[in-house]
Amino acid sequence: MITDGPQAVRGRLLPPLVSVGRAIDFFWLVVRGLGDGRVRPYFGEVLRQAGILITGSVIIVLGLVFALGLVVGIEGSYGARMVGAPAAAGAFTSIADLREIAPYAFGYMMAAKVSTGFVAELGTMRITEEIDALAVMGLDSVVYLCSTRLLASWIILPFVYAVGILVSFIGSFIAVVLQVGQVSAGGYLELFWKFQSPADYLFSGVKGMAMGTFVVLVGCYFGYTVSGGPVEVGRATAKAMVVNLIGIHIIGIFGSQLFWGGGHARLPIGG
Repeated sequence: MITDGPQAVRGRLLPPLVSVGRAIDFFWLVVRGLGDGRVRPYFGEVLRQAGILITGSVIIVLGLVFALGLVVGIEGSYGARMVGAPAAAGAFTSIADLREIAPYAFGYMMAAKVSTGFVAELGTMRITEEIDALAVMGLDSVVYLCSTRLLASWIILPFVYAVGILVSFIGSFIAVVLQVGQVSAGGYLELFWKFQSPADYLFSGVKGMAMGTFVVLVGCYFGYTVSGGPVEVGRATAKAMVVNLIGIHIIGIFGSQLFWGGGHARLPIGG
C-alpha cells in the first residue's frame, strides 16, 4: 500500500489553514475598525445599513422563528401526551425555544438572508472595481464597507433577537393551547415560566449574537475578497453559506455545553 508522504499531507492541509488565517486576520481588521474609532466618520453609513437590516430582513427572520415555535409546540404537545403528562409541554417549549430554537433560527436566517446578501453586494462592488475606487478616494474600504455593517448589526440584532424569542413563545403557545388544546393556558404557563431564569435569557442572547456576528463577518469576508467575475461571486456566496452553517452549529454546540451542560443544566425537575 502506498501512503502519502509528509510533504503531500502538508500540501493538502496548508491551503485550508492559510484560508482560515486570512479570514481571522480580516475579522480582526473589521473589529479593530470599531475599536479605534475609525468608523465614526461613517456613522451615516452605519445608520443606512441598520435601516436596510430592519426593512429587508427582520420580517423574514421573525417569520422563521414563529414557524419553528409552532413546530416545537406541536412536538412538545404530542411528546408530553405520549408519556401521560400533557402539561409537561410547557416545560418542553420553555427549554427548547429559549435555549436552542430561537438561536438556531436566528442564525440560519441571518446566514441565508443577511450574510449571502453581503457577499453578493460586496462581491459585485469588487468585480466592478468600486472597492478600488474607494481606496483611490482615500477611504478605508474595510471600515467603510465591513465595519459599518458589523456595527449596524450590533445595534439592531439585540432588539430583533429579543422580539424573536417572544415570537417563538407565542408560536408555541398557539400550538399547545389553541391548536392541540390538551392543556389550559394557566397550566401551560405555570410550567413554562418555572423552567426559565433571567440567566437563561442572557445566555441565549449571547449565543444568538455570537451566531449573528459570525455570519456577518463571514459574509463581509467572502464578498470583500472575491476575485474574478460574476461566477466567482456565486461561488463565494455558496462557500459563505457552507461556512456559516458549520460555524453556527459549532457555536451552538459549545454555547449549550458552556451555559447549560454538565452539572449546570438549571432544570428544576424534582425541585
